[in-house]
Amino acid sequence: MEILNGIASKISFQWLFSISLKLAIILFAAFLLRKFSAVFIEKLIRKVIVSDHFLSKEAEKKREDTLIRIIGGSASIVIFLTAGLMIMQELGIAIGPLLAAAGIAGLAFGFGGQYLIRDVISGLFIILENQYRVGDVVCFDGTCGLVEDISLRMSTLRDLDGTVHHVPHGEIKKVSNLSKYYARVNLNIGIAYNSDLEKVIGVVNRVGKELAEDSQWKDFVTKPPQFLRVDDFADSAIIIKILGETKPIKQWDVAGELRKRLKIAFDKEGIEIPFPQRVIRSANK
Repeated sequence: MEILNGIASKISFQWLFSISLKLAIILFAAFLLRKFSAVFIEKLIRKVIVSDHFLSKEAEKKREDTLIRIIGGSASIVIFLTAGLMIMQELGIAIGPLLAAAGIAGLAFGFGGQYLIRDVISGLFIILENQYRVGDVVCFDGTCGLVEDISLRMSTLRDLDGTVHHVPHGEIKKVSNLSKYYARVNLNIGIAYNSDLEKVIGVVNRVGKELAEDSQWKDFVTKPPQFLRVDDFADSAIIIKILGETKPIKQWDVAGELRKRLKIAFDKEGIEIPFPQRVIRSANK
């Protein structure tokens, strides 16, 4: 009896050692394959993606990083799912019935998960068409923010208030990318009707040129903000339009600095920025 117990114990130990070794090898191979696939996918995408001459190096890198993140994540899911099936098979669990059940469940899920399928298909087109990338500033039907993450199913935006928006791709009807290729400073400023218009134009162009040549701002401004036209005759002011070009996402910073410098310059030159006034006259009885 003791001999039989010893043999059983030895067989049990050998089986346990063997199965543990196999599982360790499978897990090690999965992690190694994931690491190798991540490096391979990164090198492949950076080599295969055709450069867009309209994009800066920074924009090209954002585009490539987005593709690497999504394709790499999908590859990791496939690798670890395959490893899980191999482990189940080694443990003696029949995976055939599981795969058949998964197929039936997938078919049933297909009818109920049409919105998920719609989101994934829309996500594929967004990525392949390079509509936007992580790091871009976009608007989806009124929801605007910085793109922090893109998956196959949804995009994550953070707006100026810090609020995070998770937007399923299937619900996106229109994408407005505010940071692709280049951006513009587009300002409308009101000046008093008694202002010397030629003097105002000279001050505006000088301030825009000085801003573009400033060491702190010259890397952001690609075309100095300049007077474009008289845009309107408003009730209390002549509206002039100022237009310039900046690098993506820098238009708001440049516009804010331009407003500050214009206010200082207008004050020095005696150029008035009027505001609406209401005169109330009372009839003497």
